[in-house]
Amino acid sequence: MSKHITQMEIGDAEHYTPDQRQAIIDSYPEHEREARTRGIPSLGSGRVFPIMEEAILCDPFTIPKDWFQIVGMDFGWDHPFAATRNAWDKDNDVWHVVSSYREAKVTPPIHVAAIKPWGDWIPCAWPHDGLQHDKGSGAELAAQYKTHGLKMLDEHATHAAGGNGVEAGITEMLERMQTGRFKVFRGNDQWMEEFRYYRREDGLIVKERDDDLCSTRYAIMMRRFAKQLPSVEKARTKRPHSLWAQ
Repeated sequence: MSKHITQMEIGDAEHYTPDQRQAIIDSYPEHEREARTRGIPSLGSGRVFPIMEEAILCDPFTIPKDWFQIVGMDFGWDHPFAATRNAWDKDNDVWHVVSSYREAKVTPPIHVAAIKPWGDWIPCAWPHDGLQHDKGSGAELAAQYKTHGLKMLDEHATHAAGGNGVEAGITEMLERMQTGRFKVFRGNDQWMEEFRYYRREDGLIVKERDDDLCSTRYAIMMRRFAKQLPSVEKARTKRPHSLWAQ
């Protein structure tokens, strides 16, 4: 017997007037509203990021030229390869997930073709398993992507203070979300799907459906290597030394 799940939002209930719908929404506790009015599953205390979606979503806009950008990558084959393009408003310390990509069981050239249009000048952060050798070619995974034209960082992702602990990265992402310093462009549906289902069981993070999230975490870890547009970077480095003190 086949099964089908239809997800509906309260906005689809056209037999209610807008005022009635808003009254219903207002009647629910804030932490239950997305589950009750939009059909988004609630994982309760098990959620890694217990944050309302509207608190992190923003409408897409053109990235200012002086913002710093970096791509995060998470390698995979059976479980998907994923990448995110990230823009950092360094002056205000606000992180933006601009674009996301996720695909399983395709080779590096396919992934590179999807990522390169974001900007082949953008540095790419990658995890420690990028040092593993591909069983077919014998080449390191990260080196393969560099060969195909991506600006891969020389070292795998680590925190500025050292180490590559998952919990430290998760904690920073959560703190940014809680303080309004983490935004996701609308349209990154796969990223948001992972955000909704990312959870803990018995206190441990469930390593499923987290590929885009992991790629973002690696990018944040390596933000010290993020770059501005080459034209801005070039102009900045050519400024007379005396101007930096102004």
